[in-house]
Amino acid sequence: MTFTELIQNAALLRAINERGYSTPTPIQMSAIPLILKGGDVVAQAQTGSGKTAAFCLPLLQQWAVERAITPRRVRTLVLVPTRELAAQVGDVMRNLAHHLPKPIKLSVAYGGISINPQMLQLRGGADMVIATPGRLLDLIRQHAVTISHVKTLVFDEADRLFESGFADEIRQILSLVPAQRQTLLFSATFPDQVLELTENGLRNPVRVDVADSATHKPDIHQRAIGVDMQRRTELLIHLIRQHRWNRVLVFTSSRYASELVAMKLRKAHIFAEPFHGELGQGKRTQVLSDFKTNRIQVIVATDLASRGIDIPNLPVVINYDPPRSSDDYTHRIGRTGRAGNAGVAINFVCASNDAHFKFIEQSQQIRLEREHLSGFEPVLTDVSVLPEEKGPGGIKSHRPNKKDRLRMLTLAPAKNRSS
Repeated sequence: MTFTELIQNAALLRAINERGYSTPTPIQMSAIPLILKGGDVVAQAQTGSGKTAAFCLPLLQQWAVERAITPRRVRTLVLVPTRELAAQVGDVMRNLAHHLPKPIKLSVAYGGISINPQMLQLRGGADMVIATPGRLLDLIRQHAVTISHVKTLVFDEADRLFESGFADEIRQILSLVPAQRQTLLFSATFPDQVLELTENGLRNPVRVDVADSATHKPDIHQRAIGVDMQRRTELLIHLIRQHRWNRVLVFTSSRYASELVAMKLRKAHIFAEPFHGELGQGKRTQVLSDFKTNRIQVIVATDLASRGIDIPNLPVVINYDPPRSSDDYTHRIGRTGRAGNAGVAINFVCASNDAHFKFIEQSQQIRLEREHLSGFEPVLTDVSVLPEEKGPGGIKSHRPNKKDRLRMLTLAPAKNRSS
């Protein structure tokens, strides 16, 4: 199948060609005809599968047909969980609409920056709004925008919308949009809240599922390297230098860890920057821009960056700390192996997080062999068999401290805890 079989608008086909889209991806082949029919669609697709274009293209074709007969008011609303994803979807929409005879007025709104420029942008109305839920409601309260004429409502990264705590905001938004509308829901995973939204917020949706297609799975080589916790940064530096990676995305569990690891990398003369939710929007935008243009080599991020960040030709993702959940693991490693490119996802597995990583493996239905690299072989391989605590004359470094004991109690099998 070709794009000419899916899209009839010549201006959109020109933009598709300029962006280098050769053939439609599975999600595009399945979703575009259904969206153009006007019905509700629920689509499950992994990151990097082309789902943004899968809804942008048909929405733009619909707008190009209807623009001449409708006044300028918000007819399409796209809800996204993060600022970065809002900007990314906005960029895709603008690029695809570039050659349309009539310019589309597109507004992208998110928090973390002043609301005033966004209010000014909405003066005179808008055709499409791409927004995070909280900022959208702020704009509605300020009477800067109304969504009472929305014809198509899109939930992009629906699972992350709920994980980010937007459940109340989504309920408010659903109460403000027309009941008679087209609703499109795109998600990589389907937790209970997304299933509830699908059942209660959509009308007889058609389900599209390409996430589990073995033929179209991203080409990501997953590895698990055993290492002692205190030597992870050394191993990270070693791998970056050994493989001469020009772009590396490293995931940590906290803001503090992202800043600490980035600082240690800079001390080793590796250009690195932290990336987390407490950074200002200007700084976050600058870090991503520098990363994409190779002015920095490593981004050390929290899970903020695991979704909605499109980094072309990213060769490797490293889980310095394991993710909290299997879903987060999916989205983290999904930053590599995109658009048909191969990628590598490396997990640092320590004695203290081995049990948690096994849970993730079980949820992902994978089992990764633990590699031990020469010079970085872990001394402690099983937290449940820590050396017994010695008396005053024992070796201090071998004695578990209070945090170690709590971790042992958390990770030890139930039968050991009860004995």
